[in-house]
Amino acid sequence: MRGRGRSYRYVGPVELKAAVRPDGGRQISSAADFGGWIVEQSAAELAEPFTFVVGMDGVLRLAPRRSEHVACAGGDMVLGAGEISFMREADRWTVSEVSNQSTGYCPGVSSWAEVARALDAVELRPPSGFTHEVVFRRCPDCQEHNIVREDDFVCVFCGSCLPAAWNVDPTA
Repeated sequence: MRGRGRSYRYVGPVELKAAVRPDGGRQISSAADFGGWIVEQSAAELAEPFTFVVGMDGVLRLAPRRSEHVACAGGDMVLGAGEISFMREADRWTVSEVSNQSTGYCPGVSSWAEVARALDAVELRPPSGFTHEVVFRRCPDCQEHNIVREDDFVCVFCGSCLPAAWNVDPTA
């Protein structure tokens, strides 16, 4: 088995994790799994991004957009998380947009390798990287989670400097 990247523990509100059922999002282990899942989606659902995680087993899991990432993951740790959109291109489905936007897991942009691997496994042509990268940091002073915008590594809550390296999970 090939080595896996960093894993991400849920760091969001505890009440959301407490409400998680163990079944989580739909596991998509193959092109056939994806094909069966995608035909169940309405046109309205397909017009929005879906919630996704890549589980510790490297398997893609999908859920409706308004689902919490921690619910999609069944409360478990993940290798990647974010939002994903699909489009039909000629005779196959492709990924039109994908991000690491998950404030519950706050995955680093380096999680792309695991996301790409999971998409390749189900024969979905991924873009060359996240189409929208989100940079997460935890403030060392006030401990709040921040989204860094325009390379401005300053805490929006207290004004302290944020570190250059990913540090969201203090146990990692």
